[in-house]
Amino acid sequence: MSLLNNLFGNATEVDIEELRKEFGEILINGEEIETAFRIFRDKWVFTNKRLIMLDVQGVTGSKREYRSIPYHSIDQFSVETGGTFDDDCEMKLWIKGMHEPLKKEFKRNVDVKSLQRMLAIHILK
Repeated sequence: MSLLNNLFGNATEVDIEELRKEFGEILINGEEIETAFRIFRDKWVFTNKRLIMLDVQGVTGSKREYRSIPYHSIDQFSVETGGTFDDDCEMKLWIKGMHEPLKKEFKRNVDVKSLQRMLAIHILK
């Protein structure tokens, strides 16, 4: 089912221990991974300091772009839960200096309310 969700653009949660090994070299002192989601080879990693978006490029996946967005750069966000006929949940982030929000779809079983609470804790400090 995870492969099908990836094919249709829905994010799935990622194991935190696996991410600590993969992202350990780019985290700063005191930075901890709180949650993360994967779409195919790309990942959105939420730490206690920032959002890290990994864009894996190319056929072999050896080229990678890491985009870091400090929480204080997020002006606003929205979270949309799934409905009766539309299972997908969606999150939008408006970043200072960007005209269009970043959008990410999640499958229905992702706890978007907890995600919203976590974003609010970091953004509304």
